Amino acid sequence: MRLPDDSAAVAGVDPQTPAWLLPLARAMAQVNRLMLGIGMLALLAAALVLTSSVFTRYLFKWSTDWQDETAVFCLVGATFLCGAFVQSLRGHIGIEAVSTLLPGWANRLRQVGVDAMCGLFCGFFSWKSWTLCREAWVDGQTTSSSWAPPLWIPYLLMAAGMSLVTLQLALQLCASLNALGRGRA
Repeated sequence: MRLPDDSAAVAGVDPQTPAWLLPLARAMAQVNRLMLGIGMLALLAAALVLTSSVFTRYLFKWSTDWQDETAVFCLVGATFLCGAFVQSLRGHIGIEAVSTLLPGWANRLRQVGVDAMCGLFCGFFSWKSWTLCREAWVDGQTTSSSWAPPLWIPYLLMAAGMSLVTLQLALQLCASLNALGRGRA
């Protein structure tokens, strides 16, 4: 798939983004690339930790509670922090069979509706994750394992990731509304 020659699209910014939102959209594209790099490192760390866990359990019969939870925390971080990048590609919600059947104006309406509903859901999920993070921090909650790392860590990763997805969806909703107002796809 080849991207259009439009510099905004190449930079990871929807070309339909209103001019007054372009600085925020460009900053979000940079944040998305940073989170993608962090996510790749987290996946690599999880793979290394789990591989070492298998070897230390097999060869030395050592307990590996910390390794399992570390890998889970890395995977949670990679999943949630990279969500906005995937959404910037519209990789989460997209039913191409439906979009190809609809006329252009109906497809633009569908896209606005999907962006709005997803934004509301992700906004609620983000808010709830922040409340869980605060609660885990204030109450000193930990996991139930013998290592017992604090639970605010995965909640913070979830909250930050969903906040980024919500912001990405808000930018895309503005771009979709702008395209709808201009009568473009």
